[in-house]
Amino acid sequence: MAIELRELGPEHWDLFYARLERAFSSPPESGEERAQWRKVAELDRTIAGWDEGDLVSTAGAFSFRMTVPGGSQLGVAGVTMVSVQPTHRRRGVLTAMMRRQLDDVRERGEPVAVLTASEPAIYGRFGYGIASTQLRGAVDTTRVRLAAPEGVDGLRMRLVDAAGAVEACEAVYARLVPLRPGMLARQPAWETQPLLPPSTPAGAGGLLCVLAESDGELRGYARYWITPRWPAAGPESTVQVRDIGALDPVAYAALWRYLASIDLTSEVAFGNRPVDDPVLHLVSDVRRCALTPRDGVHVRLVDVGAALQARAYAAPVDVVLDVTDPFCPWNTGRWRLGADAAGAVCERTTDPADLALDIRELGAAYLGGPSLHALAGAALVTELRPGALAAAARAFHSTPAPWLPHGF
Repeated sequence: MAIELRELGPEHWDLFYARLERAFSSPPESGEERAQWRKVAELDRTIAGWDEGDLVSTAGAFSFRMTVPGGSQLGVAGVTMVSVQPTHRRRGVLTAMMRRQLDDVRERGEPVAVLTASEPAIYGRFGYGIASTQLRGAVDTTRVRLAAPEGVDGLRMRLVDAAGAVEACEAVYARLVPLRPGMLARQPAWETQPLLPPSTPAGAGGLLCVLAESDGELRGYARYWITPRWPAAGPESTVQVRDIGALDPVAYAALWRYLASIDLTSEVAFGNRPVDDPVLHLVSDVRRCALTPRDGVHVRLVDVGAALQARAYAAPVDVVLDVTDPFCPWNTGRWRLGADAAGAVCERTTDPADLALDIRELGAAYLGGPSLHALAGAALVTELRPGALAAAARAFHSTPAPWLPHGF
């Protein structure tokens, strides 16, 4: 089947978006949401597949900067809006788009591509590994208490217009970005992404924003909405947390305590928090938080040498990696990674390999989340020199755990 892949023209944006909604079996999004995505879309990185004038596949990428272990920000391609119409599946269309896209990422000099997956089983065959985990949960606030560290009562909580507080909230967010691998620096126009209205009719009350302040200084914020529920026995509404960020532990605890104490509500639900989120230690009963882990960011190393040199390591390491990469064969071969407090160097070598692994597992370990030791336990990493696995696992580890704060 001859599918023509070409850069999307602005005149085809609405058709592109409608095809994307149809492929995901999604109801049409609001005009506000569609306009926001159009505002951040990079059409020169957006691909449409055409079959005799019919648009049958979509894919795009955003130019992001992502924090890597050590706090540096690395230019990455944020793969997005990937779809194939049901009439054209299992015919190599997705593979063709992935081929074109990764070639383009390489030409642009971005050593890493990242994505969030609708179905995590899809992207492993293109070299993406699951590099972080996110937590979903719902705190039963009728039975769970939130700890109140010393100083919480000294903070002022102030409800404000969410749109009017964007600049202040973004200043807090920007200070948090370097502190955790996987965090994305906000690019222009992305600051309004968290302001999109709740997607469910139950959230029609609108987005709310609360600020935690100390002596007039902003220390944190939370954006949320209320899903009302009024059974015969009394109100049991849910606080739905969109995002929350704070510059210190006291402000963070104060924000969670505020969310858990809103009148006429019985739970606080959240859809994406890190696996090591401090809130897990603020609650009095973690079992009543309905915690569910889910895959977060999927990472694909496009240039092994540049990617491994760009991050810092938790311990000195000197290891030769034998990498297999059938989809991007320029990465296949042996790479010597040497790292210490002065930095990292990763270059091709003919020396004997210490560890053997696929590019997918190297992507999974890249941000310091999944352990190389755990991957070896699943027979996905092979130790070829005794002791090499333990040393490499220590070096690749990250504290705090990696986390992608929002989808794209």
